[in-house]
Amino acid sequence: MKIIVISPAHPLRGGIAALSERLAIELQQQGHEVLMYSFSLQYPSFLFPGKTQLTDDPAPEGLTIFSTINSINPISWWTTGRAIARQQPDRVIVRYWLPFMGPALGTIIRVLRFFSKKNIHVTGLIDNIIPHEKRPGDRVFSKYFAATCSDFLTMSRSVQEELKQFSSRPARFSPHPIYDQYGTSVDKKAARELLGIPANAKLVLFFGFIRAYKGLDLLLKALPDCPDVCLLIAGECYEDWAPYQAIIEEHQLQNRVWLFTDFIPSGEVRLYFSAADLVVQPYKTATQSGISQIAYHFDRPMLVTRVGGLPEIVLDGVSGYVTEPEPAAIGAALRDFFENNRQESLEAGVKSEKKRFSWSHFVEKLLENNL
Repeated sequence: MKIIVISPAHPLRGGIAALSERLAIELQQQGHEVLMYSFSLQYPSFLFPGKTQLTDDPAPEGLTIFSTINSINPISWWTTGRAIARQQPDRVIVRYWLPFMGPALGTIIRVLRFFSKKNIHVTGLIDNIIPHEKRPGDRVFSKYFAATCSDFLTMSRSVQEELKQFSSRPARFSPHPIYDQYGTSVDKKAARELLGIPANAKLVLFFGFIRAYKGLDLLLKALPDCPDVCLLIAGECYEDWAPYQAIIEEHQLQNRVWLFTDFIPSGEVRLYFSAADLVVQPYKTATQSGISQIAYHFDRPMLVTRVGGLPEIVLDGVSGYVTEPEPAAIGAALRDFFENNRQESLEAGVKSEKKRFSWSHFVEKLLENNL
């Protein structure tokens, strides 16, 4: 088929772009013709909490990416919709992760349907339909977008359930596939040496953008009751760092916490996961998370909280821990992991469980109605 993927893509950075680029590569490997339509402007600067929206990483090889969508310029929505209609695709896949994008994406699909010479099947690939951080207009924007889709694929069952509030059209579920584009793991001792971390440290990793809903404060508050457990924090902070620093100083954790709070380039991701014994996602709310799928790729067991779709990805006692989102429960799991030497058995579980998250299965579910 000829498939259009509408999503952030290079030179935009972040997990949404990374997954969509990997999806496009998989579709091409399966014999489809793929074009990507991305953003010339994704977020206005006053809405973007990070330092830059762009990556210095090289463009993915073999992908055709048109950066034509300006999220706040309706003229670009119209021209992009017409451009896609001229391509006469068999299938359009639209990534949806934030209601702010609803007007742009919903209008693009309406325009392409109006000018298309055939009935195009549009699948919404939904990360979130109700955002973690709610704002006025969210529900209106999501309904505007959802009305344009023929069907949907969600990556967590909680989002699949929430989607019923916005559309009665078919919605399938397939878990977030593994992020396998970050290279192979390196020796743990070598990774720690490069990061300046002692080789014998009991080390857990918090990875990714730092936002309030991700619960880094819960993990920091758990550490005082976990003797000798150290924390590696790797990811840009998208809010005020001061409350986290206050916890570190209050509990005198300075010598047990390593901070890398700039954006982590793709080529360096493997260092942080290779250095860690356990990956911790202490989220207060969640749908699904790509961090778990990077951990699976590097065969690292995980600790996640019992929110959203995270327990669907990590099986308690098999590939890691599922705890309540509170410091005491997180701390108890950390102590069990290190005091009872659970790493070997949980890594074996990770290697077994990762088979559930293949790209071939994900694409099969995504294109189900056209196979």
